[in-house]
Amino acid sequence: MYRHIVVLTGAGISAESGIRTFRDQDGLWEEHHIEDVATPEGYERDPELVERFYNLRWEQLKSTDVKANPAHEALAQLEAEFDGDFLLVTQNVDDLHERGGSQRLIHMHGELNKGRCPRSRQTFLLREPFGPDNVCTCCIPPQRLRPHIVWFGEMPFGMDRIHDALERCDLFIAIGTSGTVYPAAGFVDIANHHGAQTVEVNLAAPDRHSQFQWHLTGKAGDIVPRLVKAVLQGKSLCSLADVLQETD
Repeated sequence: MYRHIVVLTGAGISAESGIRTFRDQDGLWEEHHIEDVATPEGYERDPELVERFYNLRWEQLKSTDVKANPAHEALAQLEAEFDGDFLLVTQNVDDLHERGGSQRLIHMHGELNKGRCPRSRQTFLLREPFGPDNVCTCCIPPQRLRPHIVWFGEMPFGMDRIHDALERCDLFIAIGTSGTVYPAAGFVDIANHHGAQTVEVNLAAPDRHSQFQWHLTGKAGDIVPRLVKAVLQGKSLCSLADVLQETD
């Protein structure tokens, strides 16, 4: 039925794997002001503070308690078995999609397990914590690696490719995202404008201003495998009453 699918994932899918979300209800990022740890200006002002913040997140990601969950694995199955065009876009900076088996994905906000040369923009797999001795191998003299994270005020990665996929997709699925942070919050409008069917999967009930055509409320680990199964069986969202009943 569908020929072009785009999936967007947010913090909700990772939270089910034990990844703590950065932002608290009071707007702080784990007791830090956003401008101190998530802006280029904050990094320039105090690189050691920023490095400590991301080193702790990186260490958490390496914990044996953090694993891909059934939602990650189901999306990898969709990628592998769907015979049309497929693109997974994640706002998450962890590597749980890769652990679940996904290969065709864009980390629009960067990756926690990589560092980036500030001069060449070449990325390097992070093998040791950020610090003055963790430098690039592409420059002379070597440059101190910065976190490969899109901070506030910076352009997310892969936007041209993402917009092209959204304009061509006939199914757009958003999983575990609040839908309040742009540019990702505008993806559903692009998909709707170009005639796609749109569905969101979230723990919270949909906002009354939501632009999604369908809403599945519950845990991603419970709903996404059922949704993927239905799509691979050739069902359309219009005939997903059985999925909705199973997830109530």
